[in-house]
Amino acid sequence: MKKLRPFLAILLVIANMVAFTQQVSASTQPRKVLTGWIPYYSMSRSLPAVLANVDIIREVMPFWYTLKYNGAKKLPVVTDLYAPANPSVPIDRPIATLRSAGFTIIPTITDGTSELVLSKLLANPVSRTQVVNAIVELVMKYNYDGIDLDFEGFAFVDKNTTWSSTKPHWVAFVKELSGILKSKNKLLSVSTPYLYDPAGAQKGYFIYAWAEIAPFIDRLRIMTYDFSVAKPGPLGPLAWTERTIKYAISVMPASKVYVGIPGYGRDWVTKVEGTCPKEVANVVRVGAKAATFVLRDAAALAQSYGVVPTYDETIGEVNFTYSKTYSGQTANGLATTCTATRTAWYQDARSFTSRIGFVSKYRLGGVAQWTFGMEDMAASQAIRSAALAIAPDQVISTIESSSGSIESAAALEFGSIFGLKASFQLPDKLPISNLLVRIETKAANETQWREIATSTTGADGVIQVPLLLSKSSMIRARTDATWERLESISAEVSVVITRRISVSAPVSAVRSQPLQIIGTLAPRQSGVPLQLLQQRAGKWIPVGSPVLTDVNGLFTISTTVEQKGFAKYMVRVAKDAQWNQADSEVFTVVIR
Repeated sequence: MKKLRPFLAILLVIANMVAFTQQVSASTQPRKVLTGWIPYYSMSRSLPAVLANVDIIREVMPFWYTLKYNGAKKLPVVTDLYAPANPSVPIDRPIATLRSAGFTIIPTITDGTSELVLSKLLANPVSRTQVVNAIVELVMKYNYDGIDLDFEGFAFVDKNTTWSSTKPHWVAFVKELSGILKSKNKLLSVSTPYLYDPAGAQKGYFIYAWAEIAPFIDRLRIMTYDFSVAKPGPLGPLAWTERTIKYAISVMPASKVYVGIPGYGRDWVTKVEGTCPKEVANVVRVGAKAATFVLRDAAALAQSYGVVPTYDETIGEVNFTYSKTYSGQTANGLATTCTATRTAWYQDARSFTSRIGFVSKYRLGGVAQWTFGMEDMAASQAIRSAALAIAPDQVISTIESSSGSIESAAALEFGSIFGLKASFQLPDKLPISNLLVRIETKAANETQWREIATSTTGADGVIQVPLLLSKSSMIRARTDATWERLESISAEVSVVITRRISVSAPVSAVRSQPLQIIGTLAPRQSGVPLQLLQQRAGKWIPVGSPVLTDVNGLFTISTTVEQKGFAKYMVRVAKDAQWNQADSEVFTVVIR
């Protein structure tokens, strides 16, 4: 028997984790403040980390795609990074797992082009639309909830002297992409490095034009990390982080803004004594690129060198310094030893708690973690505890017909008014007044809920809305999530709409003479067969052959009756793929 690959085996375990987690009572739920990335190269660790924290995560960003330029076809293309890295687990499986857990899925697409390539693509209206279409095609192919743009090439590949010329093309691109995504009920997220007020001396990465793109985006995830890269220092000090948050919320609603938190640390060489072995000479030197480590390994790293990390309350990060000795040979083959002094910085559970403090202080959308799976259990629990402290209220909703019985509204004739009544209260049964309620419907052949009406609750927490439905549908009442309250979705009510047959017949007719019955079928439709039925000995018996409606839904039925007396009739339209059977009212004709 073949062994299951680790990632595939983990997916099977996750299915049980999801089922268990979804049983947690909503009244105990913390605020879902955590979002983050799921890299294609670490699925076996990042995906379980997401599912273990389903109670504090609302949406995830699979880090699975990059934008390339196909020179032969002269077209921008989206390249799938997931499939080559996970050949034994089709992409549909993790997508299904994430969906079953209830996550909003907004995959990230990066800029995989060379210097200025994307800038030039966006500068040309034709190629800009091609980029838009490639991204939209990806979103619709997998029915993702949106897309997250992580185009860092502008900041770190293109020269900053190009930013002013690229900026308006970037804004035009975001606007165009947003318009199409919104028409398809999809979200647009943008992840960028920090910005400051462009009017100030320090502007940050102004290429990303937060103020200009604010009306068109649904999420802004700020990479408030990598403050220190070339030289030793904190990854995202509190004052620096808060400054960029303040600018962001000055140009867009705070609920759109997510502050970045790193799941990794950096480790710099600050001093070297002796000559280092040739194997490490290029990396163990002052000024060399810092090594990185993940948060879950930070405590063990410090302990292995016998040092105690220090938490800096002002900066909101942890650091420690240690010495490490390297032995080996020089390039000339001589034995050598060097000792490096190294300094490490990272964010721990206390750091994450302080960033959640910004979420509470400014009512932000949440935090964005790079990446899931790097954190330790203490960090996740710190986020959970902080999220519980700012948990929104649960909204309890009920829905019924205005008459007080859903059953009485189970079947309605076309054109009839359905009175909907819904009530909303807190768990302690306190009515919620002045609450905006969205009434949504979905027919059997539809996959998306569609808003058809809105109403606002009165002092009693109740709305009553008259609805005119054109076809059988499910109906529900939904309220949006706010800082104070969770989103609420009522139970679904099924309302069956039947076709209406209106009949006009004479009060009396002469025996053996033609009896003409005219009528209308609503909604009007041509070519629909209608059958005249007559009651005989307590049974409804077809009379003659069916007649067809015309383009206006009109029909005419002619018949004759040989016996005098009272003849009872009705007209019936049979059930078809879209509609149930419907009958007209019974009518009586006196036969003379």
